[in-house]
Amino acid sequence: MSEPENTSNSNSTPLPLPPPPSEEASKLDMSSGEATVKMDALGPLVVNQDGSLSRIENWGQMTELEKTNTLRVLGKRNAARREALRAKEGEGEGKA
Repeated sequence: MSEPENTSNSNSTPLPLPPPPSEEASKLDMSSGEATVKMDALGPLVVNQDGSLSRIENWGQMTELEKTNTLRVLGKRNAARREALRAKEGEGEGKA
């Protein structure tokens, strides 16, 4: 096999990165001292059974009704999982 010929492009400067999306980025102002912030574009956090956190992958494609129902169910499930994790952590401390 022969080596490819050098083209005039091979020694030129690399192409620049594409411009950022035209939609304005979300900005957070935490100076008010508020303890909670809604990140609507990212979706809610899911508390997994092992205590790890994740997000709902298709949050951006959900309708408003689906999002409302998901938040209702997820809020209850997250609270139950947090409570179970706290109870499990409390049991571990009593055995030591």
